[in-house]
Amino acid sequence: MPMRLLLGGTVAGASMLPEAGSAIAASLHSLRTAELLNMQEMGLLGWFLVDLGINWAGWAVAAALKTEMFYDALGTSSFLALTAGSLITGGASGARKWLVSGMVGVWAVRLGSYLVSRIHQTGRDRRFDSIKNSPGKFFVAWTMQAVWVWVTLLPVLFINGAKAATPLRALDAIGIALFALGFGIEVVADWQKAAFRARPDSAGRFIDEGLWSYSRHPNYFGEMVLWWGVFATCAPGFSAPWQYAAVASPLLVAWLLTSVSGVPLLEKSAEERWGSTPEYREYKARTHVLLPLPRLKDTHTS
Repeated sequence: MPMRLLLGGTVAGASMLPEAGSAIAASLHSLRTAELLNMQEMGLLGWFLVDLGINWAGWAVAAALKTEMFYDALGTSSFLALTAGSLITGGASGARKWLVSGMVGVWAVRLGSYLVSRIHQTGRDRRFDSIKNSPGKFFVAWTMQAVWVWVTLLPVLFINGAKAATPLRALDAIGIALFALGFGIEVVADWQKAAFRARPDSAGRFIDEGLWSYSRHPNYFGEMVLWWGVFATCAPGFSAPWQYAAVASPLLVAWLLTSVSGVPLLEKSAEERWGSTPEYREYKARTHVLLPLPRLKDTHTS
């Protein structure tokens, strides 16, 4: 996928911000606790507490059993619970509200089922090897998951809690297209990797087929693009300038995947497993980290 399309997704969200920039700062400065609590019937704070409750309950059970087996399941379930809850109890009904809730619902069900299936096949998640036996560190991981869910869902919570519905317009096709593109890339990349791992001849090998021959992490690229799509679809329905601060949603997703728990961990793991092999060095030299672009020119590594 060309660089300009990813930047286009960024600009699609960012282009909505300049004129509202000063208004956002002023509105956030004057935002009172009452507004935070009453902007929708549950309030942003209310949904955050529900989110924390789900994940802290999950931590209590997981810490007692010293298992990470249902970490991802409760993460995606939190997305579904907050989306469905705000959809049912929120403000005015409208097509935009149902559309963005549907986007999140489809994404959460698909990703959740994939991750649950994967961990039951592998029996473990290496991210938690060093912390699942430490209740305090494990608690931090569960709490950070709750924060990730809430911040990522901010655009949808704003739309579902709006008192007046904003009808869909032609320009909303941009956000819808970004979501569809990102979701499609993520689904295909995950399917290709699962099919590769299921083959007997793939044991001990890294995947360099399909989308993975153009990007070392195409699933993460798709994830980032789809959340820009959700934000771009929500933004025209925001009822106050300060709500554009929900751009934190796709920015957080991109930061987590590129700087925290996504690309860095997998790149380190791949380097430890295959970094000494000419095949992997060649693959790494020729293949983009995120953007699924045609391979770079042949580089002869030794």
